[in-house]
Amino acid sequence: MVDDFVDSSLLAELRSRCVELHESGRLKPAKVGRGTSAQHVPEVRGDFISWLTHPERDAEQRILARLDELRAVLNRSLMTGLEDFEGHFAVYPCGAGYARHFDRLVGSDVRAISAALYLNEGWDDDDGGELRLYTGGGASVDILPRGGRLVAFQSDRFEHEVLPARRERMSFTGWFRRRPLEGFV
Repeated sequence: MVDDFVDSSLLAELRSRCVELHESGRLKPAKVGRGTSAQHVPEVRGDFISWLTHPERDAEQRILARLDELRAVLNRSLMTGLEDFEGHFAVYPCGAGYARHFDRLVGSDVRAISAALYLNEGWDDDDGGELRLYTGGGASVDILPRGGRLVAFQSDRFEHEVLPARRERMSFTGWFRRRPLEGFV
């Protein structure tokens, strides 16, 4: 967890972009599952997302460049073999959450490190919306989604959930990916 991962100017631009996408209807209900079997199941996952496939704004290019710097540091210091980052803007309406899950997709080891940059402004303790990371042995840690805070963790190691918030909750979330490991089942 790193607070102030981006400067206040970039944070405000990303927040504004997320709001713009939401207000224009470009954020769509998130689904669970993959491909043709993917379904919108709001009791499991209540967020609305927009994948960042082609950066249209300077702020989008800057956050991807900042995350690429982090990718390079992780590769140098931990030899993670990360190749790229895929991400999306997300808005959780008041009361929405995401049930306990792993980010690694079944049958794929490509997602290696999960990352969430929170875009919320003036988040208070009683606003809720914590990311709950299960750390093993029945223990967990709750992380408030304060604006500018980046949380990163191993996608296959930490089950997690998003607790319901008392106000709208925004983030730019995604995964550092690597090439598939040979023989992974």
